[in-house]
Amino acid sequence: MRLDRIKDVLVIHARIIGRHKFGIFGAAIIVFFGLVGLFAPFLAPHDIWETLNTSDGRVAILKPPSLEFPLGTTMMGRDILSQMIYATRTTVIIGMVAGLISILIGANIGLLSGYFGGKLDEILMRFTDIVYGMPFLPFLIVLIALFGRSIWFVILAICCIVWRTSARVIRAQTLSIRQRQFIQAAKARGCSDFRIIYGHIMPNIMPLLLLYTAFNIAWSVLAEAGASFLGFSDPNNLSWGGMLYELWISGKIRTAWWWFAAPSICIVLLVSALVFISRAYEEVANPRLMQR
Repeated sequence: MRLDRIKDVLVIHARIIGRHKFGIFGAAIIVFFGLVGLFAPFLAPHDIWETLNTSDGRVAILKPPSLEFPLGTTMMGRDILSQMIYATRTTVIIGMVAGLISILIGANIGLLSGYFGGKLDEILMRFTDIVYGMPFLPFLIVLIALFGRSIWFVILAICCIVWRTSARVIRAQTLSIRQRQFIQAAKARGCSDFRIIYGHIMPNIMPLLLLYTAFNIAWSVLAEAGASFLGFSDPNNLSWGGMLYELWISGKIRTAWWWFAAPSICIVLLVSALVFISRAYEEVANPRLMQR
């Protein structure tokens, strides 16, 4: 029975995304990057930290794309294709984990604030206002200074910042839904607050939740890329932003175009794919958009 419900939910979301050509394109890109990250050890032709030699025995320093090195090599003679494959895993993990945790925080704060109102609403919204005043990079710098460079502190910094917008939007939607008759009927039947919030209100804002989940993951990918490019990410877990950072400190950003192109294109593709997915759910959350 539970498997049938899961199947029905998957079919519903497949139809939502399938109504948009760009949505299908975005889903295909996300699945592709997910599979590349999952099977990275089997797909990467070389070790990402290995200095390689060309077929004639020379060190493969800054070699442009060729049959031997499809995406070229770095200043240290490392294979960019292998680095891209492993960096995909790091970027996708950070984006997914940070995005999902942030929407979980934002959704619960928005639901509780909008449903209960009063002093709890005032406390949670003033806390949200405080978070709005916290810039991401200075906050990340403080964490790095206190605890060192780690992928988990990057995720923590993103989670502490990204949830604020989704919390406000979900609160506003909850304020509207809690006044409807079916919520009043649930209260009259003696339903608990927990059941009303998560059993009646949440299903009605699910398209909005999915919309902001896509937004949060996209923002997390960009935030991680920016933090890594500035040198604040974990040096032992290479990401697309980390590859751009290595290019920058090598001083070859104007000449090694292949080193710059690969991670940059992938960042744009992944963020664009998430925006395409969010567009499909945006029309469900706001049906008036479908009339345009």
